[in-house]
Amino acid sequence: MRPVSLHPLFASLDTLSGIGPKLLRPFARLFARENPRVIDLLLHMPTQFVDRRARPTIAEAIPDTEVTLEVHVDGHQSPPSGSRAPHRTYVSDATGDLVVVHFKMERARLEHMLPEGSTRWLCGKISLYDGMRQMTHPDRVLDAAGLARLPPVEQVYPLVEGLPAGTLRRAMAGALERVPELPEWIPDTVAAAPDWPAFRDALTRLHRPATPAEAVPTGAPWRRLAFDELFAHQLTLALVRAREEKAGGRATIGDGRIAQRILAALPFALTGAQQQALAAIRADLAAETRMLRLLQGDVGSGKTVVALLAAATAMEAGRQAALMAPTEILARQHVETIAPLAEAAGITVAVLTGREKGKTRAALLADIAAGRIDLVVGTHALIQDDVAFHDLALAVVDEQHRFGVEQRLALARKGPGVDMLVMTATPIPRTLVLTLFGDMDSSELREKPPGRQEVDTRALPMERLDDVVAAVGRALAKGAQAYWICPLVEESETSDLTSVTERFDSLKAHFGTKVDVVHGRMSGSAKDAAMARFAAGETRLLVSTTVIEVGVNVPNATLMVIEHAERFGLAQLHQLRGRVGRGEKASTCLLLYRGPLSETAKSRLAILRESQDGFRLAEEDLRLRGEGDVLGTRQSGMPGFRVARMEFHGAEAEAARTAAAAIIRTDPDLSGPAAEALHTLLHLYEKDAAVRLLSAG
Repeated sequence: MRPVSLHPLFASLDTLSGIGPKLLRPFARLFARENPRVIDLLLHMPTQFVDRRARPTIAEAIPDTEVTLEVHVDGHQSPPSGSRAPHRTYVSDATGDLVVVHFKMERARLEHMLPEGSTRWLCGKISLYDGMRQMTHPDRVLDAAGLARLPPVEQVYPLVEGLPAGTLRRAMAGALERVPELPEWIPDTVAAAPDWPAFRDALTRLHRPATPAEAVPTGAPWRRLAFDELFAHQLTLALVRAREEKAGGRATIGDGRIAQRILAALPFALTGAQQQALAAIRADLAAETRMLRLLQGDVGSGKTVVALLAAATAMEAGRQAALMAPTEILARQHVETIAPLAEAAGITVAVLTGREKGKTRAALLADIAAGRIDLVVGTHALIQDDVAFHDLALAVVDEQHRFGVEQRLALARKGPGVDMLVMTATPIPRTLVLTLFGDMDSSELREKPPGRQEVDTRALPMERLDDVVAAVGRALAKGAQAYWICPLVEESETSDLTSVTERFDSLKAHFGTKVDVVHGRMSGSAKDAAMARFAAGETRLLVSTTVIEVGVNVPNATLMVIEHAERFGLAQLHQLRGRVGRGEKASTCLLLYRGPLSETAKSRLAILRESQDGFRLAEEDLRLRGEGDVLGTRQSGMPGFRVARMEFHGAEAEAARTAAAAIIRTDPDLSGPAAEALHTLLHLYEKDAAVRLLSAG
């Protein structure tokens, strides 16, 4: 049961003053949660801050920097009726003049905000227009009372359409009033703890900073909250690992007969890295302890084959294996890769996703429970309560960072002493492995199988879009296939990124029925049908979001266009690029960017052009932008983490891991003096896996 002290934080957001059903909808989109709660708002981190303490005169104000100006309102000039020109308000101080520009606002409202002859304070950026200083749509227009309430430093948050910044700020103020005093869960052994504020104070100081030092990820308030989140995660990992070790494993030893048939059916020999990884996995399977191993492999390094050969060991011992993938596309792609090898080896393989229903699903579940299926490949559908295995020995989780610890545990509970192999196609730096997975054994596939092509990678500005479309046309005319990647599904008024639907329409106008589209909002069957058409060569150009990032294998696809490449992380770009160069033909990846590029974006595109080594790119990505991009799931922050940022909070991650390990060593059931505080922490960060283990005793 969640502690009563946390109930105010887990109340619906519409319990805050001023938030009704209409405003709840944009908050739901912002947090990607149907029923947003107070805690979702409190853990919504800012992206930058504005120092409102800068109070220059008009003459001193530096263009394009945030300033707060004290001005005298001299007069108003409205545009002629029917004109698209803006309303102009003329203001001044002792050092100069300024024009305040508003578009599509009524004169009466503006005269009320800026009464002629009054003194007002304007917050915003000055620009120069025809040599005249101008401020367009100030962030704030304040009288003396408003100025007194102006925070010295103001955080800026990510928003969605229909949610103004002021509305979020007011909601945040209400949310902060709900934060209770909670028991301190940080152990005395954490060196930085004395310098950190208490949880409630940390939230208040982060969202209402008094100085810039308190507003940033390296400040004490943010560092303390990052530690809390990482500590809850590490406690969960330590609890899970301790319980798995306590439960013990089962030795699974094969005789090699099925593996030999698979190897004979392969069109290539295993690389040295694959052989080493397989030897380590077989040794783990043969042990009486439970395996928990991470298999990292670059794009096209042959992880699926290693996983299949590991599964063969389970089958040789008369037991079953399961492979869980995060998407239906990826699950079915695994089945396509495995099917011919399984047929040659006499393995029965089935696929279980949300699409299997009714009698088909019932028959499949019966076959799995009776042991008539050797290997089940599926999505989250594998961990539903009605899925029972005859004797599950090995669970393989692909793209583990897209699942929570709870899903991994749920799959492991499908049999006694189940061994676990987790795979990722995105090489992860060691520091991040420890943060996300705890102390886990790891194997790396750094060699690529024979025949994999280097991909010619080029960066082009968006101004050359017509040239790129022409190049795609030439490739299609020669019989090639191509991908065109866009970052959004639909066009948005608040973003200049080209949407998939918009680009699909424009390319279809060029190339007709050769063009198809795939994105995450399509149904599973619609996505699979589009992928099947592309894989069969019925369509030649696939316009897509990053849904095709992992697992999709179409050897005839030799051209990849990535639009707004500057908005993607290095590892994600590398993943996308890995969809081409899978056959014998030379392949090209075109990175379309909109300038001017930041120094980080320039570095990212330059590194991608010069290197095809995913492990090197992962390290560079962590250095340049942070771990969210390393894992290709968010633009900042770690997957599943709302507060922690690995580029800033590496020390907190290490401290959290050390503290969690020490606690679980001395108090494995969390029943000691610190139990109440630690249980509160786990509930606060919704660590269901840990809570369930503790409640189960």
